[in-house]
Amino acid sequence: MKMTVTVTLPKKAVSWAIFGFLVAAIGGAAISLQKQVAAQTWVEHTLYVRTALLQTLSTVQDAETSQRGFLLTGDDTFLEPFRNADRTIGERLHALERAISDNEEQMQRLKRLRSVVADRLAALQKHIQERGASPDATFADRLKNGKRLMDQARSIIAEMLGEEDRLLTTRNAEMRWTLTLTQMGVAGALLSAALLGWATLKDRQRQVVELQTANAALRIALKQAADESERRERVEGQLRQSQKMQAVGQLTGGLAHDFNNMLAVIVGCLNLLKRTMARGEVDKDGLIDKAMECVDRAAALTHRLLAFSRQQPLAPQTVDANKLVGGMAEMIRRTLGEAVNVETVLASGVWRIHVDPNQLESALLNLAVNARDAMNDEGKVTIETSNAYIDDHYAREHAEVKEGQYVLVAVSDTGAGMPPEVIAKAFEPFFTTKGPGKGTGLGLSQVFGFVKQSGGHIKIYSELGQGTTVKIYLPRFVGEGEVAAPIHQANQLQRAMRGSPEMLILVVEDEDRMRSVAVAMFKDLGYSVLAAGNAAEALALINANPHIDLLFTDIVMPDMNGRALAEEALRRRPDLKVVFTTGFSRNAVIHNGVLDRGVNFLPKPFSIEQLAQKMSAVLGVMETT
Repeated sequence: MKMTVTVTLPKKAVSWAIFGFLVAAIGGAAISLQKQVAAQTWVEHTLYVRTALLQTLSTVQDAETSQRGFLLTGDDTFLEPFRNADRTIGERLHALERAISDNEEQMQRLKRLRSVVADRLAALQKHIQERGASPDATFADRLKNGKRLMDQARSIIAEMLGEEDRLLTTRNAEMRWTLTLTQMGVAGALLSAALLGWATLKDRQRQVVELQTANAALRIALKQAADESERRERVEGQLRQSQKMQAVGQLTGGLAHDFNNMLAVIVGCLNLLKRTMARGEVDKDGLIDKAMECVDRAAALTHRLLAFSRQQPLAPQTVDANKLVGGMAEMIRRTLGEAVNVETVLASGVWRIHVDPNQLESALLNLAVNARDAMNDEGKVTIETSNAYIDDHYAREHAEVKEGQYVLVAVSDTGAGMPPEVIAKAFEPFFTTKGPGKGTGLGLSQVFGFVKQSGGHIKIYSELGQGTTVKIYLPRFVGEGEVAAPIHQANQLQRAMRGSPEMLILVVEDEDRMRSVAVAMFKDLGYSVLAAGNAAEALALINANPHIDLLFTDIVMPDMNGRALAEEALRRRPDLKVVFTTGFSRNAVIHNGVLDRGVNFLPKPFSIEQLAQKMSAVLGVMETT
């Protein structure tokens, strides 16, 4: 649905025009003010020149008067003004010259004045010297010549004053005009500001009305958008549910297919075994082995599904990836066959990790087998280790990936590679590119679940015709702890142990058939056994039999679960050993997929050999067979 919201922008032509006039008025006033200041400066300059001319005339006249007084009286005291004039006249003429240097006509007059003043002062000096030499001499003719020079000086100064008066008049007129212009600019600016304020107010009022209209339209549009978003969410929810049901259908279909095949073999073998025994035939081992093989395959299938759903019980330990890979390299070579070249590239200084070593070995073996199958049983498989760092940019682009330090374990092959559409589905359960009967489609999904449950990251890099690399990133472990020994080596040392009738086992299981089978297994191993169908019966047996050596209890039971039962039993018997068993458990002895520290756990289903090994490990039973 297309939605359009129209908002009319304010018409600002009038406002802009008034603003332009305001700017012009302010600019004009500023220019006029600047001119007024300049005119004022020139007026002051003219007044200064007039003052300098009058001071120059006064100085010459003082020299003239001083000389006459001396000539008439012969008294040297009359010569002081003359001497002062003789000292200062040059400085005054220089100052005057600097002031009128911009006026060529005045400079010409000053040149004439300088010559006349110099001649007059020289004549005055000569008269004074002659008077000093001949006190009785007559100076009438010389006084006439002096008067002529003074008249010339007065005439020149009068011309210069006249020019300055003319300039003063002109500059005063300019100053008055610029003052008028400044006042007009200020008045225009004030008027423009008032008009602009009025126009802005009117414009704001219009904008408020338009904004109210736009808000009303926006509320309608938002309501429509919210309705559309709600509708899309419903459709997307339905699509997600459909996809979820499709995935569940694919998963259940694969499970049904595989389990039906296994059950068919088991049922067939049991039926044949029954008929064979009825006929008295003794060749039963083949049928029993086939049935057990299917049981083991069914147990492995459930374990893989739990791994994919990140709910398998893990027993993490401090692991050195280099030691683990190096320790299982020979086993991988034997598993893949002589036609496949297996190479390990182990970096130095690789950090420690905190994972379940058994599950990590299983994941690497799974990847190695997949690599062999991708190369049609011949080629090269490379297993590498190194330190790695996942930065924030990569972490933001990949869900559930955290920035930080990791240990990288990579498995590469020289096979045909995978196209992008296959890579996108590679971790889906029951997805396989192998032919019928050659794969369950759960191998990579099991590896994916283990890596994610361990807080890591897994990535496939592949190119058609070049091969494939699967990279596993496991978080660096910085805590304390002894490095675990390779599990596959330890398993080779484990052997089934028989128990002793002196050891009393309490089996607690709410499912009758499972309880009877467990009791039979313990008895077959040589132990003495007590059985209880719930926690209350078990506690009563513990009170009545203080010599019970081990409590073997299911976790998921009504009223009181196995963990609560064990805690109460240990409160009464602190020396009692406990082994938990279950087909699926959450938050009892397994938190976030990790077994609680110090917990002994045997997952269902288990064989009598696995039960014997667990009892040997917990009770420390010595080998008797």
